[in-house]
Amino acid sequence: MNQALLIIDAQQELIEGNDREPSVYNKAELLHNINSVVERTVKQGYPIVFIRDLDVADGKGKGFEVHQEINIPPGATIFDKKATSSFYATPLLDFLKENQIEHLIVMGCKTEHCIDTAVRVATVKGFDVTLVEDGHSTTDSKTLSAKQIINHHNAILHGHYNVDHFSMVRKAEEDLFDPQHNSYR
Repeated sequence: MNQALLIIDAQQELIEGNDREPSVYNKAELLHNINSVVERTVKQGYPIVFIRDLDVADGKGKGFEVHQEINIPPGATIFDKKATSSFYATPLLDFLKENQIEHLIVMGCKTEHCIDTAVRVATVKGFDVTLVEDGHSTTDSKTLSAKQIINHHNAILHGHYNVDHFSMVRKAEEDLFDPQHNSYR
């Protein structure tokens, strides 16, 4: 099965925060887990795609770049997006189809926006998805803490389906490259 790691909006300013926004919840664990999964993805020989949001740091400078503590391996692909969906007006879907990807492992920020959207859209586009339970983060909203938002999305996205394809939620330490989706079909 062809698989790919999709890391969404893991950008310097989004993770660290700025004068208007705090840093994301549990950022040290997030960065550690992203790097751990990146390392394992490289060893497996699967493609890695980073998505950057043009709204972060006005789409320029150090704040716009992938977080400085994340290891970007040679050969990784980087696409920029201007919408919540990583699939909207980007080459992502074409790239995944060209590489015959069937399973996406998703990590990044922010949970309730770009991560939720990517997981749901990917299932509609024909991919099985594994959302890394401890590999996405956000900040507090006016009504929920970041931890509550993350826990809620981990619960509702585990088993989310669109007829033929669905998402599962698994911890970063698990063998993410051994998808369990077929055991639920």
